[in-house]
Amino acid sequence: MQIQLNNQNYHSNEANQHYMSLSQFKSAIECESRLIAELKSEYERPNSLALTVGSYTHSAFESDQVFTEFIEKNKGVIFNTRGGKYADFKQADSMIETIKNDRFAMFALEGEKEVIYTGELFGVLWKIKVDAINHSRKTFTDLKTTQSLSKRYWSDKYSKYASFVEAYDYVLQMAIYREIIYQNTGAYYVPYIVAVTKETPPDKAILHFDDSRFEFELEYAKEHLPSIVAAKSGNKDPKRCEKCDYCRATKQLKNTFEIEFLLE
Repeated sequence: MQIQLNNQNYHSNEANQHYMSLSQFKSAIECESRLIAELKSEYERPNSLALTVGSYTHSAFESDQVFTEFIEKNKGVIFNTRGGKYADFKQADSMIETIKNDRFAMFALEGEKEVIYTGELFGVLWKIKVDAINHSRKTFTDLKTTQSLSKRYWSDKYSKYASFVEAYDYVLQMAIYREIIYQNTGAYYVPYIVAVTKETPPDKAILHFDDSRFEFELEYAKEHLPSIVAAKSGNKDPKRCEKCDYCRATKQLKNTFEIEFLLE
């Protein structure tokens, strides 16, 4: 029996155990053991200021009410003892204004906000939450913040230096979202990213995707899902990366290794 998702239970442990999501998939690619420990409530990642700032920025484009509620809930993190905002949130305000003052960017973000869909891909139930979807234009748009539009990142997945869009698996996200939206609407919607940088002043861009990119991403998901699903269902021991905070905290040494392997 499928769980009926809403904004209150979308991120719940029950929903995460029942459905696959992009955040789960990406987390498992990094370390299956950490993901499973989180799903079992045996481990909780430390609060990330970057994630809070990102949620702050996103909430500003959802609605004035949501933005106000977010500030009230997180005012201890946002405001210093003198009542002013910490530097990271001042920067976020600058990024928000950069987008809000751009008519084309705001046009791209028009539509229903934070829309939840579920579907099935490769025999696995998925859940997605779309930043903005416009049914009349058959488009959907995600807001992303980044350090720089042109910064290069080494990607083992692509075996090359890649843009932030590729490095953080946003192409994969658009491919999965596109398929799940199709299952719910009967049409393939066109994905866009509205990107804004953390520079002073912020840079910005609206990014689209060549459809040829999506086939590789879907094959990538199909290849890696069986191991992740088996770990979630308890049918195999989850793989440890031995590099993340969870693995470092739970590591038990069993052997030695030659110093050559320190740089692997």
